Amino acid sequence: MLLDSASLYFRAFYGVPDTVRSPDGTPVNAVRGLLDIIAKLVTEYGPEAIVACWDDDWRPRWRVDLIPSYKAHRVAREVPGGVDVEEVPEALVAQVPVIREVLGALGIVIQGAPLAEADDVIGTLATRTPGPVDVVTGDRDLFQLVDDANGVRVIYTARGMSNLEVLTDETVTAKYGIRPDQYADFAVMRGDSSDGLPGVAGVGEKTAATLLAEHGDLVGIQAAAADPASAMRPALRQKFEAALDYLAVAPKVVEVVRDLDLPEVDARIRPPADRAALDALSERWNLGGSLERVLTALEKAAS
Repeated sequence: MLLDSASLYFRAFYGVPDTVRSPDGTPVNAVRGLLDIIAKLVTEYGPEAIVACWDDDWRPRWRVDLIPSYKAHRVAREVPGGVDVEEVPEALVAQVPVIREVLGALGIVIQGAPLAEADDVIGTLATRTPGPVDVVTGDRDLFQLVDDANGVRVIYTARGMSNLEVLTDETVTAKYGIRPDQYADFAVMRGDSSDGLPGVAGVGEKTAATLLAEHGDLVGIQAAAADPASAMRPALRQKFEAALDYLAVAPKVVEVVRDLDLPEVDARIRPPADRAALDALSERWNLGGSLERVLTALEKAAS
């Protein structure tokens, strides 16, 4: 099970009241909410191994160099030569180190990579790991990883933890009218305002799906747009002609990286090595029933 960690702890932060605090007054709503999310996932889906995939670089420079608007609206402060600071509520910023500390004490592997988003870590692990693999995320971009033949599916959290959606080849096709391997091209054309991707102006989901059904992929669509003998409508040709610069770089930005040089890790679920350390963390951060629930789920999975 590969966790899109930031996606989940943001969900936890906004889903649990910030009145949940530690004895010193620090909010711990994201910490406790994430533990409850993990407990539910492990209980419901029974993974043998789990990796918390991390954004070591939430806005990699190489993506920004290709599309400067990429996640630009979420930048709180630019850091020349470094990782830009993301606009994150202060109450959540304070909890991220606690989340890492607690996950480590639970024995849950945290894995990131320089110049890479969690999506790229997930893409690499999902590609190189023999299935079955469950990817847990609220990010539609990871639908491109769904692959029945290799046992990769997405557990989609956008509708809430009580209404999880499991995406397979069949459900992606039913939802969008495309195959998962066409999803990245679909997302390039549609665009995504939450990531600062403009898309092809005037091409929405229905048009993008129709074009992919007719031409197979973005390369085929662009070839048809450039071919005066093709049946593509003139107005649609003009839309693709106007978007040539964007289309030259967007596929690389949208496609998740699948070949990062990640070290091999043993992510098998085991009983925590140091229960006393966990008890101390629980007391310090007021983790209460959330820690007990995730411990119960992990210990059951380990057995």
